[in-house]
Amino acid sequence: MTLTQEIFGTTPQGMQVALWRLGDEGGVRASVLTYGARLARLDVPVGGRRVNVTLGHDSLAGYLADRAYLGAVAGRYANRIGGAAFTLDGRRYDLSANDRGNTLHGGAVGFEQAVWAARADGDVLELRHRSPDGDQGFPGTLDATVRYSVRGDTLAIDYAAVTDAPTVVNLTNHAYFNLDGAGTILDHRIAIPATHFVPVDEKLIPRGAPRAVAGTPFDFQAPQAIGARIREDDDQLRIGGGYDHCYILAGSPAARVCGREIAMEVTTTEPAVQLYTSNMLGAPFGPHAALCLETQHAPDSPNRPDFPSTMLRPGAVFRSRTSFRFFPAADF
Repeated sequence: MTLTQEIFGTTPQGMQVALWRLGDEGGVRASVLTYGARLARLDVPVGGRRVNVTLGHDSLAGYLADRAYLGAVAGRYANRIGGAAFTLDGRRYDLSANDRGNTLHGGAVGFEQAVWAARADGDVLELRHRSPDGDQGFPGTLDATVRYSVRGDTLAIDYAAVTDAPTVVNLTNHAYFNLDGAGTILDHRIAIPATHFVPVDEKLIPRGAPRAVAGTPFDFQAPQAIGARIREDDDQLRIGGGYDHCYILAGSPAARVCGREIAMEVTTTEPAVQLYTSNMLGAPFGPHAALCLETQHAPDSPNRPDFPSTMLRPGAVFRSRTSFRFFPAADF
């Protein structure tokens, strides 16, 4: 196992951004940036060569201009909070409204724009970021830690966070996967062990109770090609321009995906996963160039007491783990 770093660039504020590489000679190799704690590249061995299965940029300038959260840790609250506000312990908190009157991935200046402090802990890369009280409107000073590790065919991401005042937290990684390394993901086959998904309104805020996937284009309990039903006449597909929905997990793994030669299995301690088929992804990639599997709690949970809580109080520790295992497509 090797763990190396180099300078990737300098932000306009004069902060150096490092690129860390970790992985085994014969296994998966990950490249991680301190800017946004981003998974910048993930090289998977297949057929005597390596295929980069994630989208990224070659320069820091590309990431500074990025608005798609490529490979970033989204926080302090991944996904959306409706109306850019929530109430906690009887007090209302107004948040940064950066998505049609809602809060998306933590607000206008989320964790994806922070330069995280990094250190090698043995063969594990540990990144830390402090989000001060009032950051994007969220209460409490939040100390977040993300740890990347690679073992053979598996990349694991461990998250932890503590706070000095009651707050909400929902962390995930926003990697865009294309297991073929090029083209679209419409022919990728995917399986998600979920009997229900969360329907949304026109602004992608949860609407009503979770809906059964049976008999809908959202049923991936058995493997299906992503593009097989993505253009069906369904109000939820029209709203999202494709899949951009949260699945309530009913088992493990959280998802399995298969390209032409490479397959991936995602496991998580989180209760849900957001499937996003990059419907609105712009240049230089384009729509459906990749898919995201954002392991997380359900969107708008701070305003939905019927959803599992995302509250974090002083003295408690938020912990979460998600792993990505790669294997031959023939074994899917």
